[in-house]
Amino acid sequence: MNERLLIVEDEETLCESLKRVLVREGYEVDTFNSAEAALEVFEESFYDIIITDIILPGITGIELLKRIKERLPEQIVIIMTAYASLETAVEALRTGAYDYVVKPVMHEEIKQIVKNALKQGALQEENVLLKGQIERDYDFTRVIGESPAMQKIMSEVKRVADARDNVLLLGELGTGKELIARAIHYGGNRAGSPFIPVNLSAIPGDLVESKLFGCVKGALPDAATSKKGLFEEANGGTIFLREVGVLSPALQAKLIEVLAEQHIRPVGGTHQIRVDIRFISATNRDMAAALKARSFREDLYARINGTSMTLPPLRDRREDIEALAGHFIRKYSVAFCKPVKGLDNEALALLHGYHWPGNVKELRNIIERAVLVTDDDVVGRKHLPELLPSR
Repeated sequence: MNERLLIVEDEETLCESLKRVLVREGYEVDTFNSAEAALEVFEESFYDIIITDIILPGITGIELLKRIKERLPEQIVIIMTAYASLETAVEALRTGAYDYVVKPVMHEEIKQIVKNALKQGALQEENVLLKGQIERDYDFTRVIGESPAMQKIMSEVKRVADARDNVLLLGELGTGKELIARAIHYGGNRAGSPFIPVNLSAIPGDLVESKLFGCVKGALPDAATSKKGLFEEANGGTIFLREVGVLSPALQAKLIEVLAEQHIRPVGGTHQIRVDIRFISATNRDMAAALKARSFREDLYARINGTSMTLPPLRDRREDIEALAGHFIRKYSVAFCKPVKGLDNEALALLHGYHWPGNVKELRNIIERAVLVTDDDVVGRKHLPELLPSR
């Protein structure tokens, strides 16, 4: 279906000219000569873009823009006017116009603006869908696990979701610590605020501080502009610090201050910035050994460990393997457009017998590959890795 455009313009010649140009570009175009008429059809029809003059008989284009945005905030509206004043442009943009075109309208200009607006609209829609999908995917009711160990974890997730406690997630690599962190965030009262995951082990040591705290212009050799840090980006929401055990002693000391005072100071900055952040940290390291060796500060450990959860390895929750595999089959069947419905008994037995050193992440990767290579409606033994060991 072609994109639908609505033009509101009382100058008949211009209105018809714009319609011809845009119809030639492949759009469906409706036209009206008053805002009142446009509002009536707007109540019952959907338009990808509305293009309106500012000076109209009766209701002005600015008022039309305001009424449209009240009813449909995401509607893309382009304003046209022969009065090229900065004040008019600013008012239109502040009210929510996508762009502002000065008459006489050049055909190439309007075509390009419409193309750009449609691209932005598609991105906005994608972002809304993605955000909704993320929230659905990571809501604690979607975390898969009927085993007693996972049921205990999910009870803890529900208990702490709305709390202010910082959370420490422990467990082997691949056990799903980020999934649980997202479940806590999206299941609680910070769900509408940012969730910022940070893999501390993936950031070079000399860049960790500026990445977390931000940096003012000129404070570092490559700091051509001031940059926000991830702590500031997470303000009001949750920051998830993966592999927190790798932090240097100097950064551990700085993190204690953030946790205690809820303020940050960018690298090279002279002013503190207040923040409201919930910290969820994770590590696969032996924290008892790290504390004993004094490689991790006890006072920092106490602050990040308001509540701790140890995620069980997959080999200790084998009753969840079938449900997890089924979930990944459904996910990748959609992704690869394949009608795969499940596992045959031989494949399921093989998965149950494996010791899963890579945990849930390894299972996901194996199922992804199996769905990709199969031409059958079930995953069988032949679709699983040749050397998949069992014991």
